[in-house]
Amino acid sequence: MNKYEVLYILQAEQDEEAIAAQIAKYGSLITDNGGTVDEIKEWGKRRLAYPINYRNDGFYVLMNFSAEPGFTTELERNFRNDENVMRFMVLRKDD
Repeated sequence: MNKYEVLYILQAEQDEEAIAAQIAKYGSLITDNGGTVDEIKEWGKRRLAYPINYRNDGFYVLMNFSAEPGFTTELERNFRNDENVMRFMVLRKDD
């Protein structure tokens, strides 16, 4: 299993329960596919460097996890299909 880091930005206009539900959804997606979530850091609401779809603020989440190499494509597919995810980036960490 490889170690990964993903940073994703959620729409900040949502209420706290909706944001917490999305964070839990992506954490459970990893564990349901045989991975482990090492750490989740909620950076909170921050101003974006440039507007994305006419929005100036986003809710940043940094998650470290371990998973099989092919799982990242499934995770990225889920991020692309979620209309509340503004941007995301998945990186493989060196051991």
